[in-house]
Amino acid sequence: MSENTPPPPGVRQFTVGEDDEGVRLDRWFKRHLPQIGFATVSRWARTGQVRVDGKRARPEDRLSAGQVLRVPPGGESTDKPKPKRRKPTPEQLEQAEAMLIHRTDAALVLNKPPGLATQGGTGTHMHVDALLDAFADEEEPRPRLVHRLDKDTSGVLLIARTPGSAAFFSKRFSGRSAKKIYWALVVGVPDVDEGTIDAPLAKQPGTGGEKMHVDTENGQAAKTRYRVIDRAGNRAAWVELEPLTGRTHQLRVHLAAIGHPIVGDGKYGGQDAFLTGSISRKMHLHARRLIIDAPGGSKLDTTAELPEHFAASMEQLGFDPAASKAEPEKGPPPPSREAKKQAARQHAKQYRKARKGERRNRGAPTRKGSK
Repeated sequence: MSENTPPPPGVRQFTVGEDDEGVRLDRWFKRHLPQIGFATVSRWARTGQVRVDGKRARPEDRLSAGQVLRVPPGGESTDKPKPKRRKPTPEQLEQAEAMLIHRTDAALVLNKPPGLATQGGTGTHMHVDALLDAFADEEEPRPRLVHRLDKDTSGVLLIARTPGSAAFFSKRFSGRSAKKIYWALVVGVPDVDEGTIDAPLAKQPGTGGEKMHVDTENGQAAKTRYRVIDRAGNRAAWVELEPLTGRTHQLRVHLAAIGHPIVGDGKYGGQDAFLTGSISRKMHLHARRLIIDAPGGSKLDTTAELPEHFAASMEQLGFDPAASKAEPEKGPPPPSREAKKQAARQHAKQYRKARKGERRNRGAPTRKGSK
């Protein structure tokens, strides 16, 4: 069949989009024609009925943007109807929109509040994943999680808006090219202001995998870069953290291991993790900033404001959020009221001077140049 010959009746043709670059053929069917099962796709491939750019293809073949898929008629399975989306309640819509801090074609960036789980589990019915239907209608792909934050950790959480962007972002997280910067308040002050904690981690026996511990023999490699930004005497310190690996509870275990548990983290610091006085007993760990490559060659660089309890503790301990050197570069601050007045006076002065010059020249003969 030539390129300009229309396909036989019932045969469908699809052009692979940019969002499906590199996806397997069988995964493409799962994304776009989920009513066609894997067994049918395998049979079509084996008999040459499904083709890519006119050539036979296997289910495991990777697709490229711009390629044309030829799909035979039929194949729909009647025993697996397409699941219907749950319609968010007005309260869920409000909660979801309140978390949103940035939106692109590829991603949603949320500021997850402390106390809200990222995903559901036993006894956990309210979580971020349950709120994602609020960001897409029935005709759009459902947004999906590409990384996690602990329930009591607040801050930047990236959500992929399409299957293609989910695969793209997942590779950046697994390849450690995404830069994540956390803020934490810790009990006491580390002896060394800046350094790297290198301590392998493993699941702690007897906890059912709910708790991690340092295991130098059998643990997985785990590294955390830290820097003390400010200190409140010897009582507490404000630290900036960058995980160089992505182990479960890594930041919490590492800080407790060097004797400076995160304020409010009773799970790893016990009673020593709580400060006396009016400092909140909630955990003070916040995903402040995320820098990650985005599809199309752009870059996402987003920050999340501190939750109320963390901001209050910063103020009580005398810490100024502007002291962090890792904050995004900002433009010059807006001029003060006095500076605006000064600029207005200067403009008026120049205007009067110009008008005075006009009056002096008024009536003077006009000199014409010779040709």
